[in-house]
Amino acid sequence: MKKDSLKTWIKSGTPWVWMNAGAVSIAVIMTLGLLAVIAVRGLEHFWPADVIVADYQMPGGEPKIMAGEVVQAEQVPRARLAASGLPVNVEGGEFMTRELLKVGNREVYGADFSWVVGEWLSDQRKPTDLVVLERREWGNFYGELLAVKEEGTLVAEGEAAWGELQQRIERIDELHQQIARLEAVDIGRINYGLERLRLKTRKLELDGQLDAAAQAELDAERAQWDAEYKALENELVGLYRAFNRDSITMRTMDGQEKELSLGKVVRAYRPNAMSLPDKLGFYFAKIWEFVSDEPREANTEGGIFPAIFGTVLMTIIMAVIVTPFGVIAAVYLREYAKQGVLTRIIRIAVNNLAGVPSIVYGVFGLGFFVYVLGGSLDRIFYPEAAPAPVFGTPGLMWASLTLAILTLPVVIVATEEGLARIPRILREGSLALGATKSETLWKVVLPMASPAMMTGLILAVARAAGEVAPLMLVGVVKLAPSLPLNGNYPYLHLDQKIMHLGFHIYDVGFQSPNVEAARPLVYATALLLVLVIAILNLTAVVIRNHLREKYKALDH
Repeated sequence: MKKDSLKTWIKSGTPWVWMNAGAVSIAVIMTLGLLAVIAVRGLEHFWPADVIVADYQMPGGEPKIMAGEVVQAEQVPRARLAASGLPVNVEGGEFMTRELLKVGNREVYGADFSWVVGEWLSDQRKPTDLVVLERREWGNFYGELLAVKEEGTLVAEGEAAWGELQQRIERIDELHQQIARLEAVDIGRINYGLERLRLKTRKLELDGQLDAAAQAELDAERAQWDAEYKALENELVGLYRAFNRDSITMRTMDGQEKELSLGKVVRAYRPNAMSLPDKLGFYFAKIWEFVSDEPREANTEGGIFPAIFGTVLMTIIMAVIVTPFGVIAAVYLREYAKQGVLTRIIRIAVNNLAGVPSIVYGVFGLGFFVYVLGGSLDRIFYPEAAPAPVFGTPGLMWASLTLAILTLPVVIVATEEGLARIPRILREGSLALGATKSETLWKVVLPMASPAMMTGLILAVARAAGEVAPLMLVGVVKLAPSLPLNGNYPYLHLDQKIMHLGFHIYDVGFQSPNVEAARPLVYATALLLVLVIAILNLTAVVIRNHLREKYKALDH
């Protein structure tokens, strides 16, 4: 009886339901666990950790004072430390604690991080007057603030120097914003105008139309640009003079004094004296800087806004390109093409294209889009720019087109499946009521298939936003000098190179000279890339659900 009931239970399919449910649950748990690890490892980087000061005595070595943030601690076998050349007593316990300290002060110690043996640290303390300087270059500086100077003249010292330092950092921030706006916007606009003027002159020369009147007009325009540039240059010199006016004197924990230009300091804080609300405010300010600012220090400090902007803009352009082509191809295959051997071969080819390695698309984009198509555009429309390429070099447009080709099979398959699910009776009813085939297609078939189109677009965005390999060949770079969307005509510069979150992860994680400083930013950028893809997909899902509800009545 039990065997019969067991066979009945197996035949009912219940075990397979439970197995599928278990597999899905495990996949969800693993995904959430991965995201949790990425989030914790990435977001903890922005927390203002306490800075310890301790005496460090290596057996047989000279004692010294060390200060820094404890970044990592691990248990290491004594034999391994002894084999590395450290004077470790191998007869002690099996393991010793090894700690990674972020000591900063690169100009003093030569490196931002240092491994120390925990047992050799003694008298650990957290002085409240210890100051951390976050700088635009050369990393952090840890020490005691001694004095604030203005053009070499002492302004404040001792405890009064801390309040004076904060006021002058606010002034430096305002000057830095003015300088950045002047260089990126105003002077950038003039340089762009001068380049366009140069190309205009060259074009008139090639066309044989550069007469005296045209030359006089060009000279007048160039003189106007030069005068404006001279005025901005004088203003910029004054701003830099004010920017580099102030300096501070710092003393490291081992007694060395250094004078630092305040223009290189982004912020100064005392982590050991900060309350929980202060640390929370600092934490969210750092996260906002990471999302909204530009990178610095070989992409290991500052923000990644250009990479976010480039990723989103490229994905949007890709979606605008791939959607109509994918829909048109699917409509032709399902609604107009004669169903036969050729159509089946085309469908097989489309499905196979979805499995082609992405780097192959990158090579195709570089060879066809950049060299052939871009080179042809340069010869036809931009001969005056030769030998410098305009579209004959990797850029935003070719990156978007390459991703569009890469994701085209996904959109075609999803759209065609949506068209196949539409009942034939709806088409026949529309035709019976007097509508033409094109009217039936536009007013009945395509609206009902729009949720399937959005599904294809969601899959395309999910794949395209995370691609890296093909983009390295067709337009993505380590650091782009400016955003491809700005106030200079034609405003959207499709020929410019861009930054990308996926490539930024690769560059920071594998090409950075400061590996320890780069590691937490890899996690933070990966988390941000997941969030960007999720936001893009959720937007498409909302649109798809709205369309599904709108045309649900047509199914019945």
